[in-house]
Amino acid sequence: MVFAVAITALSTLSVNAQDATMWKIDKSHTSVNFSINHFFSSVPGKFTDFDGMIHFDPNNLKGSKADFSVSINSVNTDDTKRDKHLQSEDFFDAKTYPKMVFQSTKFEKKSDKKYLIHGKLTIKDVTKNVALPMKITGEMEHPMMKGTIILGVVIDTTIDRTDYEVGTGDWAATMVVDDEVKIHIPMELNRMK
Repeated sequence: MVFAVAITALSTLSVNAQDATMWKIDKSHTSVNFSINHFFSSVPGKFTDFDGMIHFDPNNLKGSKADFSVSINSVNTDDTKRDKHLQSEDFFDAKTYPKMVFQSTKFEKKSDKKYLIHGKLTIKDVTKNVALPMKITGEMEHPMMKGTIILGVVIDTTIDRTDYEVGTGDWAATMVVDDEVKIHIPMELNRMK
């Protein structure tokens, strides 16, 4: 009896330890966007170079995980001078810290379509625990790619740039550039059926 219970427990652990379904990020239909206030005006921007991996299954949240990295030099606010300034030591210091990185620690279900991805976000040399709200916007078989399932998700959150020391010296003050950064990441994921 004890042996049977032990085998059952080990089987359960083995199932829970398995990675959830892997989804590929369709970069041509995914974007990493942000906006921040300059005085009273919202200034939008995006990062055009990013990479990531997502294992996600609502029935296997223990095996679900996500890793994401963004190249700082790919920042684009439609103003070359401003982009260079953001890459400088005043803000991101891209030469020393070329990437920002997110690594998940767990997935938490809030409802059928809403989840929290808990994890660690590293910007420059600062790492903070964050919880990214992920909303599922749809799932279907791709009508033009036989045997391919597509999944739409969106992440909307805000972070405080000063928590990560993005903005030093005069730029650490929030009178000109706000501290709150809004982040909007719509993603299209796909996998084989």
